[in-house]
Amino acid sequence: MTKTSEISFNDRDIISIKDLTRDEIEYILDIALKMKKYHDDPTDLLKGKILATLFYEPSTRTRLSFTSAMLKLGGEVMGFSDPKASSAAKGENLSDSILCIESYCDIIVIRHKLEGSARLAAEVSKNPIINAGSGTQEHPTQALLDLLTIRNEFKSLDGLKIGMVGDLKYGRTVKSLSYALSLYDVELSFISPSMLSMRKEVLKDLDDAGIKYEEFSDLSSVLPSLDVIYATRIQKERFPDPADYEKVRGSYKINKEFLNNAKDSMILMHPLPRVDEIAFDVDKLPCSRYFIQPLNGVLIRMALLGLVLGKI
Repeated sequence: MTKTSEISFNDRDIISIKDLTRDEIEYILDIALKMKKYHDDPTDLLKGKILATLFYEPSTRTRLSFTSAMLKLGGEVMGFSDPKASSAAKGENLSDSILCIESYCDIIVIRHKLEGSARLAAEVSKNPIINAGSGTQEHPTQALLDLLTIRNEFKSLDGLKIGMVGDLKYGRTVKSLSYALSLYDVELSFISPSMLSMRKEVLKDLDDAGIKYEEFSDLSSVLPSLDVIYATRIQKERFPDPADYEKVRGSYKINKEFLNNAKDSMILMHPLPRVDEIAFDVDKLPCSRYFIQPLNGVLIRMALLGLVLGKI
């Protein structure tokens, strides 16, 4: 086990959850819990620091939670949420944009439709880069907030049975979460239509890590055994052929009656936004955690900003 005194994130890029060890993840989660005091009583810890948020894809929770995190820590925020309002609309390539923008800020958060975009940004920038979603590839800060949500509930991630439901092919949150959970003693169930099954490279990583997993198409068959259900929407915007989306839309619909067969201790999570996969009658059930996850997202991003900028 790595001593916390030996863990440093100063000036470090956060591109993939696979770049982190279990000890590093646990350290981030511990720091995130300590950020609650600054969430409730903002500080000037990052006074004079500027965060640039470059969102080439739509975002609500991720973009605003990074903004909230930086402001709570006393820093400032600049950036854009629509590529049409940037020089990308004029044909500027990503590398050139990063090389210019790094002169205006201390740290950059980027979301882009292309896989590998965050890694490219990290290669060309002298400033630390945080990946807020690169294509269908990864979303590491979402995985960290998901881990925090689960750990807060069960005190430990080890020994849990976790089911991921919905769009496992195009969904980047489930990939990052799977990679993170490969560092723990868990059993995973992947529930999806066959055309949206988990990518082979993710399954190979799980095999290499010795993680037990099974693939299903029917959620009801595995529901009674699960400690955590992680539901995702079918991502219409990722489908090359709209006709394929129509074949699988509405594949899973979780409502109050359906959850009667779940464990009393089971928690239901979702990275949001939802479409029709979770009914509104589930929102007030004791199991729902998808409106708690956003707060954990702010805490995780506060922790990362403080750590990467060398103030924690």
